[in-house]
Amino acid sequence: MAYVVGLMATDGCLISDRRHLNFKSADKDLVETFLTCLGRIPNVSSARTRTGNVVYFTQFGDVPFYRWLESIGLTPRKSLTIGAIDVPDRFLPPLLRGLLEGDGTIQNFTHAPTRVTYPGYVYERLWVFFTSASRAHVDWLKHRIDAHFGTSGYIERRPPRPPSKEYFRVKYGKRDSRILLTAIYPSVNVPKLERKWKIWDDYSVRHEIRESVPTAGLEPACACAHRLLKTAPQPVGLRRRGVHRFYCMRPRQPVH
Repeated sequence: MAYVVGLMATDGCLISDRRHLNFKSADKDLVETFLTCLGRIPNVSSARTRTGNVVYFTQFGDVPFYRWLESIGLTPRKSLTIGAIDVPDRFLPPLLRGLLEGDGTIQNFTHAPTRVTYPGYVYERLWVFFTSASRAHVDWLKHRIDAHFGTSGYIERRPPRPPSKEYFRVKYGKRDSRILLTAIYPSVNVPKLERKWKIWDDYSVRHEIRESVPTAGLEPACACAHRLLKTAPQPVGLRRRGVHRFYCMRPRQPVH
């Protein structure tokens, strides 16, 4: 469920009627994964954007889930106002995976930083970015990640470039990115966006950080593996004191 929360905090929307939820992405498989983790049939719609690109989306009503998302920090029209998300420490890695695959970036490339002095020297970069239009959310995210993993992120402000507005991002260098990505993708079985995970998987195999093979068991934060399990998780508990239990799940039959 923490992975789903991360996706909702980035590419999701709580409709103002306090009942319906919307999730959209340029990646159809990410919308399918989102629905599968919620125990819903992955029926995905598509639409054209103003620029002519295709966006995939789903929308459904779920009052208990809507209210729980509000209780942990998500709100309608959250892009500029979202702040902290109430998540227990054990579920922070899958939450980060959702945030990363929603509005984040993994960059891996090589370049010659000292081309004039040492033209033969080539350095490989691995960067992770978490992006948001809300400075409060980025500040919270950096503090929470650095406190939990012992990393040292750097906040960048990206000025507005019409039609785009100002936004902020937390940047992590190679050492910290390896720490984060190892925790975010502990197994090939976890629900994920394949194209972003593949960047990390190629890097980790090339540098022998881990083998690219399935591992037994699934992370407690989301007890469903996309396309591997026939049942999906069901939230348990709605009260504020039940936040931790709601992140844990039990199987249920898919909702039609």
